[in-house]
Amino acid sequence: MSKLYDVVIVGYGPVSQLFALALGRQGRSVAIVERWKERYPLPRAVSIDHELFRVLSANGLGALMPRFSHTASRYEWFNADWKELLALDTAAEAVSGVPLVHYLHQPTLEESIDSAVAKLDCVDLLCGKEALAIGQDADSAWVDIEDIDTGVAERITGRFVLGCDGANSTVRETIGGGRDDLGFQANWLVVDVLLKDGVTIEKLGIPPSGQFCDPARPTTIVPGGVRDGQVFRRWEFMLLPGTEPEEMEDEEKIWELLAPWANRDQVELVRHKVYNFRSLVANRWRDRRVLIAGDAAHVMPPFLGQGMCSGLRDVWNLAWRFDLVLDGKADARLLDGYQTERSPHVRQFIEMSIFLGKIICIPDEITANERDRAFFAGEHPPFPPYPILTQGLLRRDGQGQPVAGAGELSPHGQIAWQGRTGPMDDLTGQGFLLISREDIAVPDALRGIRLHKLVFADAANGGNAEDIDGRIVSFLDARGWSAMLVRPDFYIYGGAAAGEEASLLSGFASDLAAEGAVLESVGSAHSVTA
Repeated sequence: MSKLYDVVIVGYGPVSQLFALALGRQGRSVAIVERWKERYPLPRAVSIDHELFRVLSANGLGALMPRFSHTASRYEWFNADWKELLALDTAAEAVSGVPLVHYLHQPTLEESIDSAVAKLDCVDLLCGKEALAIGQDADSAWVDIEDIDTGVAERITGRFVLGCDGANSTVRETIGGGRDDLGFQANWLVVDVLLKDGVTIEKLGIPPSGQFCDPARPTTIVPGGVRDGQVFRRWEFMLLPGTEPEEMEDEEKIWELLAPWANRDQVELVRHKVYNFRSLVANRWRDRRVLIAGDAAHVMPPFLGQGMCSGLRDVWNLAWRFDLVLDGKADARLLDGYQTERSPHVRQFIEMSIFLGKIICIPDEITANERDRAFFAGEHPPFPPYPILTQGLLRRDGQGQPVAGAGELSPHGQIAWQGRTGPMDDLTGQGFLLISREDIAVPDALRGIRLHKLVFADAANGGNAEDIDGRIVSFLDARGWSAMLVRPDFYIYGGAAAGEEASLLSGFASDLAAEGAVLESVGSAHSVTA
């Protein structure tokens, strides 16, 4: 063992990449163990939502986003007669200040993150190394690896190990605990194509983003992102009962399935593969110094486009926790809140994906007709609202329930602060954020953590910032708040009306200490020792 890293990551997909980038920007030492020598070059995920668009931008990728992503349009669900069953306005502006959904080309996303990671001297990428075993003791955790060419073995040691090694995770098996099956399973053929020069979706006569809920062949038709002006599209075809995957993966079969939509003169095949869509959540996401994230912790059907997004949320939640733990400003109890918060949140996204999956995964005409009747009669259950955080570090009322607004995503927009103008996240950087309508004294107990203050007020009231597009102040006004406390992952701890700001801050200090933070003084009931 030549070096003790802060964190060793197993796997190097987009979830691992974001975590390495976030930790590297904190100055942490990171080793990444990846079996393959080169990045996987083909598309998989094709969308991110506004929250993860914001997260990627906050990690220095904002200027690159137009290279591989574009705004979504309406997400429409049609029956066999092309009558609309359901429509989601995915182009609407979200609280993050950008449209709800963006389509992307995953290989170019990964290339962009990888380039940013490569510039960090504190991150070591070990490709062509297979993780054979994971172990830990009271002081460290390690990964025993083997070079896939030479067979040379070595041990990579860190203070913590994170498994981002996919649905068949070796790290998850080490942790143990099994997985809950939420009951969805279906085989689908995924086909990615590149539109040839001069070909557009208008010429193909396909919807910008839609689900064709025809029981004769349930079909998904969505964008596949862009790469430097090249336009990709995706079709997905449900395997009908009695169909073998090998039959569907034959190239001639692919062109037969695409025939109603596109031909060889219009599109170029990029990838085709049958996937088994599942809905699984690991019961245990952490064993002391070893943790899991992304597909290692959960998998879901793709109908909401939240698989990769959920993994990125995992590591963004972990990044601020590790920031405090690795600095000695919190003990390991702070990591307990990771699964507490993320597991119920991701389960709600899985349930929403299953809701959509059950609309299209109907290969029976009689059942499909009943589905159509329910939609047209207004009897079908409505699409559920997007989940917020309901557990963990949130302000609570006397009954222990999160107060109104706690757990929601905070607003984002253009501000002026400390002589600069730009997106709020870019200017404030990492850390907790106290946003208020007048200057508020911060308790001594919170002075040891990274806490920025934005005061949208005039100079007489201690103002130090301007809300250029009014989005943040309007958010406060709509909730009757004078102040709100925002966590580093952009979720709101809680808000306070005028006169209640001191209670907001003292309650936050107590709750943060109860989660494991080492604060100077928060009262004997919540004091924490290192």
